[in-house]
Amino acid sequence: MKTKIIVTAAAALAALILGVAVGSVYIPPGDILRIIAHMVFGARLPEEISATSAAILWNLRLPRALLAFVAGAALSVSGAVMQSVLRNPLASSYTIGVSSGASLGACLVLLYGAALPMPAMLTLPVFGFAFGLGTILLAVAFASGIDSRMENNTIILAGMVFSLFVNAVTTLLMAMSGEYMNRLIYWQMGSFAMKDWHTLYILVPLTIIGALFAVRCNRELDMMTFGEEQAKTMGVSLKRVKWALLICASLLTGGTIAFVGVIGFVDLVAPHIVRRIFGPSHRYVIPLSALLGGAFMVICDLAARTVVSPSELPVGAVTALVGAPFFAYVYFAKRKA
Repeated sequence: MKTKIIVTAAAALAALILGVAVGSVYIPPGDILRIIAHMVFGARLPEEISATSAAILWNLRLPRALLAFVAGAALSVSGAVMQSVLRNPLASSYTIGVSSGASLGACLVLLYGAALPMPAMLTLPVFGFAFGLGTILLAVAFASGIDSRMENNTIILAGMVFSLFVNAVTTLLMAMSGEYMNRLIYWQMGSFAMKDWHTLYILVPLTIIGALFAVRCNRELDMMTFGEEQAKTMGVSLKRVKWALLICASLLTGGTIAFVGVIGFVDLVAPHIVRRIFGPSHRYVIPLSALLGGAFMVICDLAARTVVSPSELPVGAVTALVGAPFFAYVYFAKRKA
């Protein structure tokens, strides 16, 4: 197990270095370390490293690669939690409507300049979280109205219905936005372009808090995987824990989507691969999903900005190219079983 963890961590670090090094100007890993030492600790910058390369790395490449990694980690942890709470391998924040709700909240902020009495940079994540959680609440309320036992499959289907409805509302708002429509369409497909360190200052603490809470609940998540009745007999306060974990997943997804747009399937792919390699224990599933999801997102973003360079693809389209076939594989493999 230790060897597998070390290999996964090394692969994640290699993906992050690759995301920083590769671009229109290649920056060797050694130069990356020297530039970071210069910017953080004030170390002398070697003469062979130009000021332009240092500026490109510090202002563009590094914050973008780190943001992609953190966003992938947050979405993957959210997906791992959703799959365990709802006991369905196809459950994720993307498939049950949290992403759609967060997208609607962010769209309202961008279109109408909605603001809260707090630092302006917090408005987007707060709206994203509130609307993402609101979508889940509506889906659960609807599911409880038609199924008093609140079966997990009912919640998932209700979430998909509300996801389609909220997407339709968002599309209508975008269609009526006139000159902003192209910008909103591109944003909704997901992108890490034009992001700086300020976004990381919010998203990193949010992701750490959410992931630590999920890790703290690893015992409850393990028990819930075996079924709700078994979890109750083992002493789990099911309703309280279930809501706390759903709120945690909504917070991770809503905050991420609000900043980088709708990026799907990462929260579905990474937890499945981790469970296949490391087993079902959430003591390992949560942190390793964060590592693998972060690395996967960095590679997808690297492909998005280099495949058709100097143009750039939406990263959400790249993740969908991998995630959609994987979704079909999981669904049909489950049916066959």
